Amino acid sequence: MVLLHGPNGAGKTNLLEALHVGTQGFSPRSRADAQLIRFGADAGRVVLRGTTAATAVETDVLLSSREPRRVRLNGERLTSTERLRHELTTLVFTPDRLAVVKGAPGIRRAYLDRSVGRLAPAKAALAVEYAAAVGQRNAALRRVRAGISSREVVRPWTGRVAELGAELVATRLTAVALLAPVFAAIAEELGLERASLEYAGAPPTADELEARLDADLDRGVTGAGPHLHDVHIAAGGRELRAYGSQGEQRLAVLALVLAEAQVLRGRSDSTPLLLLDDVLSELDGDRRRALARMISGNGQTIVTATAAAALPAEPDLALSVSPGEVR
Repeated sequence: MVLLHGPNGAGKTNLLEALHVGTQGFSPRSRADAQLIRFGADAGRVVLRGTTAATAVETDVLLSSREPRRVRLNGERLTSTERLRHELTTLVFTPDRLAVVKGAPGIRRAYLDRSVGRLAPAKAALAVEYAAAVGQRNAALRRVRAGISSREVVRPWTGRVAELGAELVATRLTAVALLAPVFAAIAEELGLERASLEYAGAPPTADELEARLDADLDRGVTGAGPHLHDVHIAAGGRELRAYGSQGEQRLAVLALVLAEAQVLRGRSDSTPLLLLDDVLSELDGDRRRALARMISGNGQTIVTATAAAALPAEPDLALSVSPGEVR
């Protein structure tokens, strides 16, 4: 465990963001490269060196305000950052991640699909393939509604949406089944009692989609399938999106991140990089101690705090961060 401590505005979050960019190829804060570059500069660069499963790894991410980002892994230029994320796993907690609990269902679906990609890399592209099929079916629906095509043009995409949708739901259910018990146990330890994680939605069928064809034609969109499903995050019998306090929502997001890290450690030879930004500021003493017990001894966890004393455990490495300097 590594502790980054220093006053507000010293650059602790910037350092975590650089680690995320260097291991995942993008920022958890913004997808606009221009926002990641120092004011007054034309470009920025992140170079990381380390090991994974005893194999040396070097990444080089070049950001430019004028050109697409360039990513290298062990000297090889990558055409997509997907391979970088396949090779290196990084999980992050930031205060703005509360949207995973309190935001719209689409945010939770996207979070779960990213988890699926990490837990089952072979299924990483499934959500994108399903979304493309839904897009094609929606386009066909609108052509029929406009009188340009017959209903027959919708049928092939109905079958494809049903096939990919059923596979996506099954994959999501498997991921939730892996995460849910670990999430509940970690949440309990953090003081969030009777926490649960549940997938809400059933696999679509071709018959179901055919039965609602008239309604879909009226709206011009596909009205059933996993693109409309949700993930229910609850505690104490209450869904936290609507009935949780901000503190409970924060604990739930933290438990989700820690649960995925634990599951990944059990399924791989390497430990995911865990970035916890400003995680201690709203935790009371008991919860800080519980978190410290969970992450102590894990050299792949990096925690930020305004003061070293905020973490009730001895880190493996403590780094003092001030503007432009890390000691």
